[in-house]
Amino acid sequence: MESTKKRRKKTKPPKTFNVYVVELDKEVLNSPKFVKANPDHEPDKACFYVGMTGLTPEERFEKHKAGHKANNYVRDHGRYLRKKMFQKFNPMTREEAEKKEKELADELRAKHHAVWQH
Repeated sequence: MESTKKRRKKTKPPKTFNVYVVELDKEVLNSPKFVKANPDHEPDKACFYVGMTGLTPEERFEKHKAGHKANNYVRDHGRYLRKKMFQKFNPMTREEAEKKEKELADELRAKHHAVWQH
């Protein structure tokens, strides 16, 4: 006898997440907490915020700047998105975005940039 249950195909997780990189102005270095989190930062290197979102990077950056669910460093010191650093990776699954966010932050830190990332 055939089963009346239909076999469900395993669906792939949707690729609805994006990573993004925001360049921060050097004034962020006036924050002791930010500096403490970046002991290997070289003064001539840029400062960044690396994040992930279910929105477009542009929408998320606008929300940070408007203070909506914002990271204070981006709200107060965010200059612009560094699109060339992340566009090629987007969109991706949530799991891929979580992994790529950490990888991007680690790569920038390895180059002695100051980075904030969750």
